[in-house]
Amino acid sequence: MLWGLLEVGSERSAIGRGSAVVSGPGGPAWSGGFRRGVTCAAAAVGCLLLPASAWGHIERASYWPLPAPDCSVSPCAGGSVPTPRSLESAVSTLGAPRCTTRRALRVSLRGLRGRRLRTVTVYVNGRRVRRLRGGRVPRWITLRRLPGGLLTVRVVATRKGGRRIVRTRRYHTCVGPPHKRRARTSAAGQTRVVCQPDSLARLSRSIADAESAGYVVRPTQGPQRIGDAAGSALLALNRRLLDHCGFDSIQKAVDASGNNDRVVIMPGVYTEPASRAAPTHDPKCAPYTITNDRNQTAAVSYAYQFHCPNDQNLIAVVGRQPGSKPPPQPPLEDRHGIPDIGPCIRCNLQIEGSGVSADDVVVDAGRVESGDHAPIGAVKDVGIRADRADGFVLRNVKVRHAGEHDIYVLETNGYLLDHFKTFYGGEYGVLTFVEDHGLMQNCEAAGNGDSGLYPGAGASTGKKRDTKIYPDFRYSQEIRDCDSHHNSGGYSGTDGNATHIDHDNFYDNALGFTTDVFTASGHPGFPQDSDLIEDNNFYSNNFNPYVAGSDVVPSIPVPVGTGLWIAGGNDDVIRNNHFYDNWRRGMMIFAVPDQFVCGPAGVDPSLLAGCNPTAVPPSTSYRDQVYGNVMGRSPGGTVQPNGTGDVSTGRTDFWWDQYSGNTGNCWHDNLGKDGTAAGVTSTPPAPFLPSACDSSSMGTGGPQESELANCLGDITFDTHSCPWFTTPSKP
Repeated sequence: MLWGLLEVGSERSAIGRGSAVVSGPGGPAWSGGFRRGVTCAAAAVGCLLLPASAWGHIERASYWPLPAPDCSVSPCAGGSVPTPRSLESAVSTLGAPRCTTRRALRVSLRGLRGRRLRTVTVYVNGRRVRRLRGGRVPRWITLRRLPGGLLTVRVVATRKGGRRIVRTRRYHTCVGPPHKRRARTSAAGQTRVVCQPDSLARLSRSIADAESAGYVVRPTQGPQRIGDAAGSALLALNRRLLDHCGFDSIQKAVDASGNNDRVVIMPGVYTEPASRAAPTHDPKCAPYTITNDRNQTAAVSYAYQFHCPNDQNLIAVVGRQPGSKPPPQPPLEDRHGIPDIGPCIRCNLQIEGSGVSADDVVVDAGRVESGDHAPIGAVKDVGIRADRADGFVLRNVKVRHAGEHDIYVLETNGYLLDHFKTFYGGEYGVLTFVEDHGLMQNCEAAGNGDSGLYPGAGASTGKKRDTKIYPDFRYSQEIRDCDSHHNSGGYSGTDGNATHIDHDNFYDNALGFTTDVFTASGHPGFPQDSDLIEDNNFYSNNFNPYVAGSDVVPSIPVPVGTGLWIAGGNDDVIRNNHFYDNWRRGMMIFAVPDQFVCGPAGVDPSLLAGCNPTAVPPSTSYRDQVYGNVMGRSPGGTVQPNGTGDVSTGRTDFWWDQYSGNTGNCWHDNLGKDGTAAGVTSTPPAPFLPSACDSSSMGTGGPQESELANCLGDITFDTHSCPWFTTPSKP
């Protein structure tokens, strides 16, 4: 959800309350007679106009990269999910060791000679190794028997009057004999190593822990142990890497890299002091702002990211030169192909941690003292950004405490995010946006104000695709084997088209999963379509971030206690999942009328293909299929209901708004908590929840719409007007 991204004003629009509930003798009528045309969606205006004071930058209008690979580099960049290179192979592309011999290190004392000094004390990594008392100061001193690695040498000279002179310098000592420089080839690239003084010490502790107690890739998987041989091999490999460490900053290593290169990060906490010191909203960068598709004049262009990479980002991977022409103004309606795209300069870049797990390499964009928790204390909006970086690989790292997104991949053809963790981003743990050929896997995301995982506006390769560009149906991105928990939303995908979500766990969120059409500036792809959501677990999504003192600051209005919703999606398939212990309801499907996405309050309809503000019925919420799911029962067979089964309150397994004119939505072959189809509870109840996936399935209106009208526009999270923000009672 990018409700907060819109930044079109801070005043809430009026919420329509004009719809009526048709009641019968036994309560609300579930079919016939409820004709409200365009009632509920006025609620969407409130959330679409969410003030975005927390957002530091306005997004540019973005374009899908064309699906073909860029073969101006070798191997070609993009066109498929990149294949990662093994950590072991990094040593074959290392340059000559950038270090001094281990036997001796000369520390210059020039500038201190001739001064009246009482003592000169030399510290290495905080430990005193030499003290000179009075007398003549030599030109240098020689330190011997030093540990290998990055050394911080501090010389403290005390004058007779008590005044101190302090000089600090970093050196790097080799471990073992120097290695010959290997020839660099265009296909192999070059490896740059980033390290810290305590990298080997951290790794040794991590290996010992992994051998005894194991390490955790994601919480639901349990600890994994490594053997003595594997631990020894990893330590030896890191010692070899340490010989070649030439950087203590990830950004500097990235800046020095080109196409096909690699950045290997040794264990440590990386705060990137130079990036933190770079100004935000620097006036020197103002010439690179542009107007986006909401007529916002201060949108951040690609050229802005190229020329001012650390204005917004702690670490920026800028993959291409800017084009020679300014971006189209106004933005093009057809978003296929990036206009005037420049040549690759950092395509096929791989960034990876060299530790046992993602916990060993920490990139922190905010308050380091918080660890993997709050408060965030963000210094930069984005932790790691990969922009137009085709063939990008990021793995075995942890990123936390960014003001907006911990990891952000934009306008990129081919990306792999593997074995990573994100904690406490102001909005998203991971945001991939307007991209193609992407894969996230083996991950954990927690503590985010909007959602843990956000694959937004993926390439439109599904049923509504342009067959001239995408001849065959395919999924443009996949998220698998991930745990997303303790967020406002576990997953969010505005216009997240043709995305395959499988074998994931969404739990302990307010809302486990959402895909929607609440289109923000820069978003192509309306309406969302063709997701495949299968073999996942949506459970125990009862975390309430709206209560006072919550460690997660919510940025969206969602119903606490809900497993999944589809807000306006078409042709989505939800099959073979488990929904259980969601105290409000299992899943929701409802329409979002076009006029509240495009038009006066939204994106200019001429700039948003597929959106028609006069459309009746709307363009959204058609042909969604829900089948083969197990409701109210865990994979192990434990009965844990979704809601109470009370239709009058909508606390049921399934909830559908029955929007007038919607067709093709169907629910069939699902099992309830008792293991039978009859055990499934729904709002509306059977037989008004359609089982046929054809035109006979038609929305005729229902009283459920009043709940959406009251709640979707409530940006104040008022528990009196909307029940969503109160934790439901346990069924």
